[in-house]
Amino acid sequence: MKSIFSRWKEDFQQEELDALIIAKPTNRRYLSGFTGSSGYLLLTEQEDILVTDFRYLEQATAQAQGFRVVRQGLGEQMGTLRELIDSCGLRRVGIEKETTTLNMFEEYQRCVPGAVFVPVSDPIAAWRRIKSARELERIGKAIEIADRTFLHLKDFISPGQTEKEVALEVEFFMRRLGSERNAFDIIVASGQRSSLPHGTATDKVIARGDLVTVDFGAVYDGYCSDITRTLVIGMPDERQRSIYELVLKAQTAAINSVKPGLKASDVDKVARDIISEAGYGDNFGHGLGHGLGLDVHEGPRLSPLDETVLEPGMVVTVEPGLYLPGWGGVRIEDVVAVTPGGCRILTRSPKGLADMIIDQ
Repeated sequence: MKSIFSRWKEDFQQEELDALIIAKPTNRRYLSGFTGSSGYLLLTEQEDILVTDFRYLEQATAQAQGFRVVRQGLGEQMGTLRELIDSCGLRRVGIEKETTTLNMFEEYQRCVPGAVFVPVSDPIAAWRRIKSARELERIGKAIEIADRTFLHLKDFISPGQTEKEVALEVEFFMRRLGSERNAFDIIVASGQRSSLPHGTATDKVIARGDLVTVDFGAVYDGYCSDITRTLVIGMPDERQRSIYELVLKAQTAAINSVKPGLKASDVDKVARDIISEAGYGDNFGHGLGHGLGLDVHEGPRLSPLDETVLEPGMVVTVEPGLYLPGWGGVRIEDVVAVTPGGCRILTRSPKGLADMIIDQ
């Protein structure tokens, strides 16, 4: 069986690499199956090596099938790497440009003087964009947890609660359903604070008349979900209704446009044009969405700056938002999987305005 690196070698002909070091935890897990918190992969033409410490030896041996597991002693990370590079005769070693710190790069150069370390763009990113059936299943399980949590939240939330109380209930309920952790810090932003795209929960009391943006995600077997809904506490006024319907219109149109062969930036443009034509272009200041998998934010990104061509198996969020300082904001987010004929919406939570009204 070919080593992982040998399958990539032609991608790095210009750099003339002998090996790759993979230290980003989610890349390490994706390639090896190892879920421990410490270690790195050294990928060579001859073999794939997983280096970790004593705490994870048994776990690594069981999880990282096809890898030679090497133990590094306390404080011996660079010494172990130097021995491996020397014994394998490696001279030019690639490192992950996006996640290797300057301090670590300098450590490599200082402690392993016999090798040249070459920063390369994330070599795993392109592979990770296309999800396997197994990955789609796990993402689906994480989404199911988030969907069930949202339905519970609709029954739970009421005026007089604080944003923190709502966020805590979301977290506890997801954990009871099997989520390993939060995919990211839970966002609960009510009233005027709903104009904050990343308004994490505070002690603010939720009141009648408030818009309440809730954004959260579960993690199942390492894979993330991500959902946003904007609730209305009491009957919406005319402006709340108008803004909500505009964002929903933009989101629906963007989802309907998703298909193989379309650029990520073109999907973003569908939603952005609708919001801009209504006079609110300056109030939608972030990208339309992002890839989702082992990381809650990964490629491709639905953004004016991303020219990635969509392919079947890609999983992305679609989440237009409109934010008016001093008034509030609305964001609606679903997860979709690109299919050969278009896309499939994975999120099942309701999102029509009538379903967002909390009239208690």
